Amino acid sequence: MQSVLTTTEMRAVDTPAIASTPLDELVERAGTKVALAALDLMGGAYGRRVVLICGRGNNGADGRVAARLLARRGAKVRIVAPGEIDDLLGSGPGIDLVVDAAFGTGFRGTYDAPRVPVGVPVLAVDIPSGVAGDTGEACGRPLAATRTVTFVAPKPGLLQWDGAALAGEVTVVDIGLPVGAHRIDLLEDADVASLLPGRDPGGNKWRAAVGVVAGSPGMTGAAVLCARAAYRAGAGMVRLGVPGGDPSALAATEAVGIELAATGWAEAALEATAKCGALVVGPGLGRPPRATDDVRLLLAGSPVPVVVDADGLHALGRVDAQPLPTGVTVVLTPHDGEYERLLGSAPGPDRIEAARTLARVSGAVALLKGPTTAVADPSGRVLLARTGTSALASAGTGDVLSGVIAGFLARGMPPLEAAALAAHVHGRAGALGHRAGLLAGDLPDLVARVLDALG
Repeated sequence: MQSVLTTTEMRAVDTPAIASTPLDELVERAGTKVALAALDLMGGAYGRRVVLICGRGNNGADGRVAARLLARRGAKVRIVAPGEIDDLLGSGPGIDLVVDAAFGTGFRGTYDAPRVPVGVPVLAVDIPSGVAGDTGEACGRPLAATRTVTFVAPKPGLLQWDGAALAGEVTVVDIGLPVGAHRIDLLEDADVASLLPGRDPGGNKWRAAVGVVAGSPGMTGAAVLCARAAYRAGAGMVRLGVPGGDPSALAATEAVGIELAATGWAEAALEATAKCGALVVGPGLGRPPRATDDVRLLLAGSPVPVVVDADGLHALGRVDAQPLPTGVTVVLTPHDGEYERLLGSAPGPDRIEAARTLARVSGAVALLKGPTTAVADPSGRVLLARTGTSALASAGTGDVLSGVIAGFLARGMPPLEAAALAAHVHGRAGALGHRAGLLAGDLPDLVARVLDALG
């Protein structure tokens, strides 16, 4: 995992460092890293023309150090202050690089950057100027960076909202400071092998069994997708019940069908899945009159973690008005519309804080879907998955994600890590599929491929 530091946490790193190390030395280290990144982007320095927008704070000081080092290498550098000019085209030969060192992560207000000629790369120092360090909100007209060099650890504003698009390639550089205490981490491919428990060589199919209550008569696609995904995530057995459906009418699947009444099915579902290590409820369930009672009874009686998705989330209603049953581990997996139903208001652009709010209010692990998927537990710890792709914006992909989460839970992963790692693997699987026309049905096999490659 890669540590992520909020602006407050970064100040907690900076303050003792400045007390023990001269500020000029820290600025020299940072500026040197900026200069090295500039050299890499330009393929050298001699004869290159570099414009550096340098503010009055430490961010600008980093830029001025980089300017000095680039000039020493033979670059033709020009330093301008924020607001000094409206564009950087000027006259004469073109520009080879713009370095954005106007403002850092603590900037407040509005910043309108000068216009940059099309095709000229932009290197941002720590964060694109004008982007809020914690939320990623762009205030004004920031420059879109080709690359952002950030110090010690990524900041939340580089990973969500406008900042994720404006930051370009984010490179984290070491300037000799420890990461320190933090509450957010970003998942990486190596976490698949380090976090996911291996299969017990002496185990049997029940050691990682998953129960799925999903689908409705004539609408079993979501249920089958969820079940297949659980298997591909490592479940040894999947027991699948479609309330009101005929188990023999299920599409061909390895899942063992269980018979459930159309309503009042909670007790029977719990009995049929008593040997399972995790449950999923909701995909394709529909919205029958007693769905709320059944879903909440299932949660109240479950001795194992329950993933609630899709129509299951709708059945829960407002979790701030009607708390979830206590004593059970629950993973909620809403998209923005489902989030609004659960809490009465849309999540807004700060996905991290939104996930934390839902987790705190509900007492559950909250997975808020998006290009950056934020997963929070009630304590406020957050894991981020950034492997999502627009190819996953199609019907049924969320059903697959629920099955993968349940498969990981049944294998013994803690709920926060299971949900976040599932989102990471789900995104990687989507990237392996067709760029256009990816089907949710493709994903379970692709999930298995990812686990084979990374596990």
